[in-house]
Amino acid sequence: METIIQKRESLGEKLRILSDAAKYDVACTSSGVDRQGSRKGMGNCLASGICHSFSADGRCISLLKILMTNECVFDCKYCLNRVSNDIERATFTPEEICRLTMEFYRRNFIEGLFLSSGVKGSPDETMEQMIKAVWLLRNKYGFQGYIHLKAIPGASQELISQAGFLADRMSINLEFPTAEGLKKLAPHKSRTTILKPMKAIQLRAQENKRELTLYRHSPRFVPAGQSTQMIVGATGESDYEILSVAESLYQKFSLKRVFYSAFVAVNPDRDLPALPQGPPLLREHRLYQADWLLRFYEFKASELLTPGQPNFNVLIDPKCNWALNHLEEFPVEINTADYHTLLRVPGIGTKSAWRIIGARRYGGLDFEHLKKIGVVLKRALYFITCNGKMLYSTPMEADYILRNILDPRDWKDHQGRDFHQMSFWELGGAGRF
Repeated sequence: METIIQKRESLGEKLRILSDAAKYDVACTSSGVDRQGSRKGMGNCLASGICHSFSADGRCISLLKILMTNECVFDCKYCLNRVSNDIERATFTPEEICRLTMEFYRRNFIEGLFLSSGVKGSPDETMEQMIKAVWLLRNKYGFQGYIHLKAIPGASQELISQAGFLADRMSINLEFPTAEGLKKLAPHKSRTTILKPMKAIQLRAQENKRELTLYRHSPRFVPAGQSTQMIVGATGESDYEILSVAESLYQKFSLKRVFYSAFVAVNPDRDLPALPQGPPLLREHRLYQADWLLRFYEFKASELLTPGQPNFNVLIDPKCNWALNHLEEFPVEINTADYHTLLRVPGIGTKSAWRIIGARRYGGLDFEHLKKIGVVLKRALYFITCNGKMLYSTPMEADYILRNILDPRDWKDHQGRDFHQMSFWELGGAGRF
């Protein structure tokens, strides 16, 4: 039975409750929008991004990340804000969200807003209040900074369309890779209520691009695209299933990012795993690395994993994992390999691959040249030759290479760290409001 604390919280108390409640949603990212501000408003969208991330020019930047409310009519078993939990509840008004955003921005704490919410009343009622908040920010307060807005599952297509012209990015969480997992742990949600608005955002964005070719000054619809989030470790899906779903989402819905969130046990429930070792953060990290390979390194999910080998070796990164399983593809000759082949070598990134291609025009490359170019020789040396020679005479054996790539000290460090998302209060005083 739901118990809501009936009291009038101050704005600072609401901020404490609702910023803490937002920390489990990781589906926010840099805007990717170069939109200059005007003299009539405040802020701009140049190189803006998220907490604990970096912009294109190397700056660490942040968003005010809050829920509009942690009241919710849904009873998702994994969620702290589920209706059956007896927790402290709070709700921001649209004006309070505007006040917080502008005050944080003026104090140089943030460069934008990430706004999500529990479902209070109905999906449409909640979405209307969120739209009102960002409309006021844009039109009353003249805020031109980055806004990431979460779409509420089940909200009408008309409201989704309105929100898309106010926000830079929108997202709706898939939550779990399979419909079975969603039905088991989030019985009030369905794949239809999640995928339908996701498709609507994609189609409206495509239509808006065509409009912009005809009318340059037309308003832009979610110029930074859309993203989603999947929870890792709450259900029994393998890395192969998770990565295959992510690949399909990129292809069918033109997503900018798929985020992976290690399951954190915040509710006691027999349908949830116990996780005695804590959240699967290292597994989450490997999925992010694999996702990078899908988006920038021309890999496919079926190449990285198979039904027969459905999970990554968490001790090594996914590219090394692939290389050790495909030693027949190596060694690669640095002075003759094309760009696509170089991308598959552990220790060679997209920039260093292009540098290798460019440097070869002026002469042959050796291992010293590769080190200066930025190749990570600690991993690459087992998979490459320069002028037909390896750096050391090493056997092409998976066990031998794995033993030499692994650093026991690094593994111990990974296991011993306390990983968690910092709150505004840990950052050293968000101020009083």
